[in-house]
Amino acid sequence: MARKDLREKVYVSLRRDLISGAITATERLGEERLADLYGVSRTPVREALARLQADGLVMRNEDGLHPYRPRVDDLAGLYELRRTLESRGIVRIQEDSSLRHDHSAVEAELEVWRDASTSPPDAADIVWMDEQFHTTMLAASGNDALTEALRTVNAKVRPVRMLGPMSPDEFLLQIDEHVSIGEALLAGELDTALSTLLHHIDSSRDRVIARAEQAAVLAGAVRT
Repeated sequence: MARKDLREKVYVSLRRDLISGAITATERLGEERLADLYGVSRTPVREALARLQADGLVMRNEDGLHPYRPRVDDLAGLYELRRTLESRGIVRIQEDSSLRHDHSAVEAELEVWRDASTSPPDAADIVWMDEQFHTTMLAASGNDALTEALRTVNAKVRPVRMLGPMSPDEFLLQIDEHVSIGEALLAGELDTALSTLLHHIDSSRDRVIARAEQAAVLAGAVRT
């Protein structure tokens, strides 16, 4: 394989594993271990890590490189970006009457959330379900670039979203909100879908920031 192709393959593979969570937020990204994982030398791994650091998916700490983990101050900006990306998926269809959502994809996600009310998953699975719903809704609008950008935002926020459990009442509210968004899209009620979506994202932002602030306080207490 040509060196350029190998570099790209390692970059794509590592980026995929960071975004999917196959590499967890607490792992140190050692070149030697990653080279063994991908069956390559350390050079393409080093180059991939440099690119991913420029992408914002990798950060340098005192002990080396790690998957990006947002500071509390970063979260509002990430959620503003998420708001922009997801709302654009609806607005582009409002602006162009020749476009429509992929109803089969929306219906499939609706079934997942309707079924969840009878067998609630654990907290980590809820985060994955939520990400899958939102990326599917955005992909259903027909713009792959928007969807890929949302996956990157999700990967950055995910470590904080995984902190702490979700109460049964909170999860039931999550079900109602996701179903309402999906049903409004299917009915062509795009104004309703947009307002419900933005309220849902803003509520998630507030919960995540509160959780991050609480975790920061607890971490400070442990250090002292």
